[in-house]
Amino acid sequence: MTHQPNYSPMQAKAPAPPGPGLYPSGPYQPVPPVSSYQPVPPVSSYQPVPPVSSYQPGPPLTSYPASPGQPLLTRPPMGGLPSHTPPQSASPSPGPRLPPAQATPPPPSVSSSSYYQNPQQPQPMAPSWQYNTAPPPMGPPASMSTPPRGPVANHVNPAVSSTAPPPPSSAVYTSAPPAHVSHSATQPPGPRMPPTSAHGYTQPGTVPPPMNPMAPHTYQPSRAPYGPPPTGPPPTMKATPPPTGPPMGNATPPPPKAVGTVAGNGPQAPNSYNHVDNKMAGLPQPGPPGRHLGHYPSLPPGYQNTSTPHNTTSPMHPAMQAATQPYTQAPQPYQQPPGGPGPAQLSPSLAAMSLQSSTPEALRVVNLLQERNLLPPRPIPAPTPCLPQDLQKINCNPEVFRSTLTSIPQTQSLLNKAKMPLGLLLHPFKDLSQLPVVTSSTIVRCRSCRTYINPFVSFLDQRRWKCNLCYRVNDVPEEFMYNPVSRSYGEPHKRPEVQNATIEFIAPSEYMLRPPQPAVYLFVLDVSHNAVETGYLNVFCQSLLDNINALPGDSRTKVGFITFDSTIHFYNLQEGLSQPQMLIVSDIEDIFLPTPDSLLVNLNECKELVQDLLKSLPTLFEKTMETQSALGSALQAAFKLLSPTGGRMSVFQTQLPNLGVGALQSREDPNQRASAKDIQHLSPATDFYKKLALDCSGQQVAVDLFLLSSQYCDLASLGCISRYSAGSVYYYPSYHHQHNPAQVECFQKDLKRYITRKIGFEAVMRIRCTKGLSIHTFHGNFFVRSTDLLSLPNVNPDAGFAVQMSIEENLDDMQVVSFQAALLYTSSKGERRIRVHTLCLPVVNSLSDIFAGADVQAISGLLACMAVDRSVTASLSDARDAMTNAAIDSLTSYRQSVLTIQQPGLLAPACLRLFPLFILALLKQKSFRTGTSTRLDDRVFAMCQLKYQPLAYAMLMIHPSLYRIDDLTDEGALNISERTIPQPILLQLSVEKLSREAAFLMDAGTVMYLWIGRNCNPNFLSQVLGVPSYASVPDNLFMLPELDTAESQRTRAFIGWLRDQRPFFPSLRVIRDESQWKASFMQNMIEDRTESALSYYEFLLHLQQQISK
Repeated sequence: MTHQPNYSPMQAKAPAPPGPGLYPSGPYQPVPPVSSYQPVPPVSSYQPVPPVSSYQPGPPLTSYPASPGQPLLTRPPMGGLPSHTPPQSASPSPGPRLPPAQATPPPPSVSSSSYYQNPQQPQPMAPSWQYNTAPPPMGPPASMSTPPRGPVANHVNPAVSSTAPPPPSSAVYTSAPPAHVSHSATQPPGPRMPPTSAHGYTQPGTVPPPMNPMAPHTYQPSRAPYGPPPTGPPPTMKATPPPTGPPMGNATPPPPKAVGTVAGNGPQAPNSYNHVDNKMAGLPQPGPPGRHLGHYPSLPPGYQNTSTPHNTTSPMHPAMQAATQPYTQAPQPYQQPPGGPGPAQLSPSLAAMSLQSSTPEALRVVNLLQERNLLPPRPIPAPTPCLPQDLQKINCNPEVFRSTLTSIPQTQSLLNKAKMPLGLLLHPFKDLSQLPVVTSSTIVRCRSCRTYINPFVSFLDQRRWKCNLCYRVNDVPEEFMYNPVSRSYGEPHKRPEVQNATIEFIAPSEYMLRPPQPAVYLFVLDVSHNAVETGYLNVFCQSLLDNINALPGDSRTKVGFITFDSTIHFYNLQEGLSQPQMLIVSDIEDIFLPTPDSLLVNLNECKELVQDLLKSLPTLFEKTMETQSALGSALQAAFKLLSPTGGRMSVFQTQLPNLGVGALQSREDPNQRASAKDIQHLSPATDFYKKLALDCSGQQVAVDLFLLSSQYCDLASLGCISRYSAGSVYYYPSYHHQHNPAQVECFQKDLKRYITRKIGFEAVMRIRCTKGLSIHTFHGNFFVRSTDLLSLPNVNPDAGFAVQMSIEENLDDMQVVSFQAALLYTSSKGERRIRVHTLCLPVVNSLSDIFAGADVQAISGLLACMAVDRSVTASLSDARDAMTNAAIDSLTSYRQSVLTIQQPGLLAPACLRLFPLFILALLKQKSFRTGTSTRLDDRVFAMCQLKYQPLAYAMLMIHPSLYRIDDLTDEGALNISERTIPQPILLQLSVEKLSREAAFLMDAGTVMYLWIGRNCNPNFLSQVLGVPSYASVPDNLFMLPELDTAESQRTRAFIGWLRDQRPFFPSLRVIRDESQWKASFMQNMIEDRTESALSYYEFLLHLQQQISK
């Protein structure tokens, strides 16, 4: 079968290779830029993907490189349909279009880069992403057609007995008429479809209505392509092809998980888990094309959408919702009477009415230029896959595992035509309130692909089960016949492993390469003059003293300390000493361990010495005048100390390292912060930190970096130490114990969580998928040990990951596909455990089904990760252009290939109605914005966050939530642990939503702003802030007083509830009109115009102009 190049949004549009997945070419004239907003690159020339990472030991990960001399294809006029469009589609000219409005802001500049840009190809192209193309393997080349190493997933047997999780809420299509179609002509324009139901759902067991023969590239998934709006009863879902048709997704995607960077296949670590890999992954099957070493360049893990479709805001439990949403049950197929007038012949208003009554909410047509208030009043739930009810109930929780598309296209060419990225967002070690743990000497796995038995396998009889990834038939072991929960024999299908999509196994000895390591914690502390000035040492020592008994571990737990300035100081804490002994090594060029055996000590045996050291450290260096920082040598010493066991290294740094190995020089030019169209120095200045991180990874050592500084520290270089060792980065700009109390509070709260949260050591994670699918790029903090095995020396519950996928073989005979993530780790108590998550999704063959199941938050999150990589490997302007093109491409595909009735306006399906808003939010986010003074370290840290944070948290950093809080009431409030939590509605991020008579809270993820209007209600000022008037609100207020008033309790309960939902601590800043933080608050007003960026309405006009070309 011919391999379909993948569409990659982040890929510059390059000469389009022949094949259904590419855009037709056509000239594109950018509109003159309005202000400094960069024009969007032509939406159609697709360019090769640049290597996915900055560190390339191997060939660039380019996904579909154009040959260097190839002429550049410009983006085709978007009006014409690609040749492979389904025949039913309307003629190429999509109906009347609004003339390009004069007021349209100039399109963002089009840059020629693709997300994975091929360094050798400087030719300018419009950046856009090649969504699902696998980059060339970095390590041992794996042929594109080879199945991924590790269990190859295959189609699921329709007879699967397990059930999928209930839709998370209103994710199912509702048959009720959409909340409102704002203009009468808003029905889905597009090719007229055959007389199937509008979504092509057929009742399980019913025969789908006859369809016109399809063109070879017309894919009609389970649901008939979007056809003439049915006028009869709601269509039914077809249970057969994809189980119950396209997923009924919520209009909003679930929060994607945070994704990490692509890791490369570096040198095999001595301790490498290859032997365990084989256990985890099964036989060494060739893996998907390799990825670059852990590079920055991968899209962040997923995005979490926070908006929900109009009709999906009900807070019901997903299962309830599924039960109550008519579309989850099989809707009746709409059969158009032969010869009868189809909706296309009706007047637009009648057609709109008929569409309204039968279209699932996710596909309701929205004219973005006419519907201003698209933001739902409550956060958006993840869409629910359209699966049979029994599978729905048991599917994996979207907070742990979610896909950008909840309906998987049958072929790569169909995916290319949809112009949306296919990927997974994971939060694999998330703290869970309920986690079934199984202890068994036999862990049942497929003998061929090594998939763990899960709810989506099928039992042929009591003694045999069929794998849902490779379809091999396996024997049921005798031990598995007994169910420990019900204490019954002979019902293997009722075992907990087959009833839970997330489960944890206590692993037997064959899952160990060595005895499980103890918990080992080494703290490496900057004690230069600069560090002592910030006052962080007191906070650190006090926090560790307060929480030392809560450090995860057992009787074997070890701790150690190293401090450094221009020399390295070790601390002998050996049992029997009366006080800690400081040993100074001044030869930083050839570092050595003075007393190797007494620097890491058993915490239980030496706790008093450790406590004495923590009490004396802050005073030990208070008079120091040493200004230099030999960070590189300190890291080398720490690596030597931890190498024999592995463990966690926590590094605290307050300045640019300027002495010895790893010394750096300032690369920031403050004059270039705002004016430069392209930002320099986003990639590391040296490979010292990356190489050291890879050495650490090989010895099961992860490095976490705490950067507390008021000056430039070159986070782009220092961050590599954490990125490739599976660590995390914490950044506290302008940290000072007196001048910045809000940062001190943040640091304290983050430290407490960091010290006490659970941790997994010497971990590896493998993601398997059904045969025909392949994984080609990872995002997050890790090192890719082999094509599909992530090395995670430490794994923590706050880390997210993302992967991009492609379809290598047609999924024609499959109704569903499955994905399984297996995380093998050592707990802090020394147990080897395996946590397994399995996700099942339907396969569809029509574009309308793919669009209906789009998860807008997950798509935005994955694109953000891809854009970070693109910024580092190509340029910031390339990344910005590619994101804009991603919106243009998907909406163009929807207009040309799904809509049956063409009409003017910028039309989107309800499930993607927030996509342009999220893309604009990304363009204005600290990572990607231009025209605004942004410190280089601040920008790099924002990029790290997008790639590493789980989707739910990343979404707040992209599109903050705004609430009015001076009038909180108990109406609709939640009751949690005897606390009443008010639930104000979400407001659009525009100044027009603010009022001088009110107070507003903006939750931007890592920081919250409480904006007080000049004429704010005096009752709120006195009852909540404890001040008599606006003028008396203090300038640097960062916490609310605990007043004994109902208003104060409600406000504090709401803010506390928001904070409790994330693992880091967002600081609170109370701001007035004249406050220094007002500018930061206003920069988050995404829908408003700034000097350098378009308003939301202008951006929509720009998109419309490009789509109508």
